[in-house]
Amino acid sequence: MPHQARLFTPQFMSYFADLCERFMPRHAELLDTRSKRQQRIDAGELPDFDPNTQTIREGDWHIRPLPKDLTRRRIEITGPVDRKMVINALNANVDCYMADFEDSQSPTWDGLLDGQVNLIDANRNTLSYQDPKSGKAYNVNPNPALLIARVRGLHLPEKHLCFEDLPVPGALLDFALYFYHNYRVRLDEGTGVYFYLPKLEHSIEAQWWSDVFHYSEQRFQLKPGTIRATVLIETLPAVFQMHEILHALRDHIAALNCGRWDYIFSYIKTLKNHPDRVLPDRQQVTMSQPFLNAYSRLLVYTCHKRGALAMGGMAAFIPSKDASENEQILDKVAKDKQLEFDNGHDGTWIAHPGLADTVSAIFVDQLSGDNQLHVLREQDHAITASQLLSPCDGDRTEAGMRTNIRVALQYISAWLDGRGCVPIYGLMEDAATAEISRASIWQWIKHEKSLSNGTSVTKALFKQFLAEEAAKVKQEVGESIWQQQPFDKAVALLEDITTADELVEFLTLPGYQQLD
Repeated sequence: MPHQARLFTPQFMSYFADLCERFMPRHAELLDTRSKRQQRIDAGELPDFDPNTQTIREGDWHIRPLPKDLTRRRIEITGPVDRKMVINALNANVDCYMADFEDSQSPTWDGLLDGQVNLIDANRNTLSYQDPKSGKAYNVNPNPALLIARVRGLHLPEKHLCFEDLPVPGALLDFALYFYHNYRVRLDEGTGVYFYLPKLEHSIEAQWWSDVFHYSEQRFQLKPGTIRATVLIETLPAVFQMHEILHALRDHIAALNCGRWDYIFSYIKTLKNHPDRVLPDRQQVTMSQPFLNAYSRLLVYTCHKRGALAMGGMAAFIPSKDASENEQILDKVAKDKQLEFDNGHDGTWIAHPGLADTVSAIFVDQLSGDNQLHVLREQDHAITASQLLSPCDGDRTEAGMRTNIRVALQYISAWLDGRGCVPIYGLMEDAATAEISRASIWQWIKHEKSLSNGTSVTKALFKQFLAEEAAKVKQEVGESIWQQQPFDKAVALLEDITTADELVEFLTLPGYQQLD
């Protein structure tokens, strides 16, 4: 295909082969270390702050000063990297656009390569699109949002490209393609090459990325700090490593972000063997819950102490055409974002351009400058491991379980069909929601929990509900769409991973084997 010739030039392949040779062995060691750490937690250990790195947490140090264009990130929009989406996101009334190769993107080979080409064109101001159905032309407006690319997580392989007979890490390929093909034009524009790094669990993983960045800058004779990264704190182990992650990446870090939906999934996954750490319906697990609010406040304190920005989480709502319903949606968004602002976050995420004005009334109108780096939270009581690990109260309801099944089923079907960002029941969903939905039910089955109506949650009950909710979804979408899209495969995959004796680490791993 033409994109392959454009992207995989001999010069790029020489650079990428060097990256693989230098960094793939350590990458494999990182995943092995993750697995061993999880085994200790499964056996009864709880995550905690590392006494061996206390000097880093208590030391007086700061990250490399931020470049000017990364000091104002009040509103960021996120989304997949298909051409029309990229244009709409760049044109939104926001400061930044996170172009997502991870949870918003089904990692089909064609989709990933198309996305890289779309971002190359965006950086060269040559991006346009004409809708084949409507004929409408889409172009990028002057002064677009600042572009930041999110690569895949370290756990995801790329089966279409191997080095020494091993699939390359998807994250390394995403990084290398975006960096190599865009660093020169971005430097010519007076900016740098900016990334989001997802699902890190430990500072040794941050150190791996730091070494990748340093090597890439040195190879192409670039100034240190040309590459800047924002790390999502979206795993439970990482919340105990925030100082250490900032320190490991101190030449390249710009911010930490509250990736809260994946954080909830990671809480379930990490503590899956602990019967006293079971969460209620996911709809009740909001940022106002004590363990999540503590996570938000600790992130702000840690970032601002070190000179890094503290980004807030996602508002996934989609505006409604019904005026009364839309008013309720915008009110929920405003309350959520006000909590983040009051905690001291410097900016926040939205999934739809229609939320920008509501969030702007908080993160723009209430700000006296570009950010809240001055909010140091020095008067706070120290946040303890116990606060971060204490589950919230709430009900486990039949309605909540059934909703989880319907949402997960529809999302997995779309993902298998090549779409990673999907509107479902008024929310723009990505992989994190499906992960929480199926992991939550698995946890209830594992620990023999009961619903609020007294019904025991068992594998048999889940299979019954899955059949019933699949029938409802089939009725909602219609027979034709059900047959056109891989709903039957999604039902089978959802059943397999939810009734497995051991929690499947990521649904995207078995799902990936079914993608082209």
